[in-house]
Amino acid sequence: MKQRLGTGFKVLFLGIYLIVMVFPLYWIVITSLKPQKDIFTFPLRYWPKQFTMDNYVNIFKISKFHIYIGNSLIVSIAAAFIVIIISVLSAYVLARYKFRGHGQVMLAFFLTQMLPGFISLAPLYLMMSHMDLLNTRYSLVLMYTVGLIPFSTIMLRGFFQRIPGSLEEAAMIDGCSRWSALLRVIIPVMLPGIASTFIFAFVQNWNELFLAVMFIDDESMKTLPVAMNSFILKFDVDWGAMSAGAVLSIIPTIFIFAIAQRFIVEGLTQGAEKG
Repeated sequence: MKQRLGTGFKVLFLGIYLIVMVFPLYWIVITSLKPQKDIFTFPLRYWPKQFTMDNYVNIFKISKFHIYIGNSLIVSIAAAFIVIIISVLSAYVLARYKFRGHGQVMLAFFLTQMLPGFISLAPLYLMMSHMDLLNTRYSLVLMYTVGLIPFSTIMLRGFFQRIPGSLEEAAMIDGCSRWSALLRVIIPVMLPGIASTFIFAFVQNWNELFLAVMFIDDESMKTLPVAMNSFILKFDVDWGAMSAGAVLSIIPTIFIFAIAQRFIVEGLTQGAEKG
């Protein structure tokens, strides 16, 4: 009896938690499909009488939304790939080698995560201006990469430390160099960690707003968060367009997660076979 009550409470708690987490997403989708006049009706309608795609059509009419999506994809994917390449190498060194200053490097990586990002906006803006990188995607790729390397390195270092050094030693006995052992033996086992870190980096880049607002003024270079911010007017908010834009902005993230999920499973299988 007690076990059944315990199971019932768990199911009830998880059900309430699921509703709380899913309802905002449901409301955004429903709002994006409502006619403009029905968005502000009272009492609220949780299931509209009429559905329309006008909000989705309008965001492409009133703005260059397809360009914003393209810019966000280019910047987010490029920065995430660069972060992975650099972080894998730096995490491998920090996990496998002990050298003078090792502890100080780790401490510096941790300290960078404690500093609020907004305090560096002014000097970063001046630096980008002197480098003539304002209103370019390069500025965002550079800043996103630099900002994510410390945390990504810390994440990947933890994954490297779980892999026994005997794997590399066995590969090197079989004739592999250390570089070859890393690429052919360790990296396949590390795929779950690399996929997780890539997802983290991509999502952070995809949702970043402050640097994009600071560095990008050109309409053709704006990213998706900046476009979403433009729907907030001085005396009004275009909720229909904002909801439609939010739904479209979620789709690439879901797509990345769907691909990475398969990738993680493949990486776990490879790791089990090699282990």
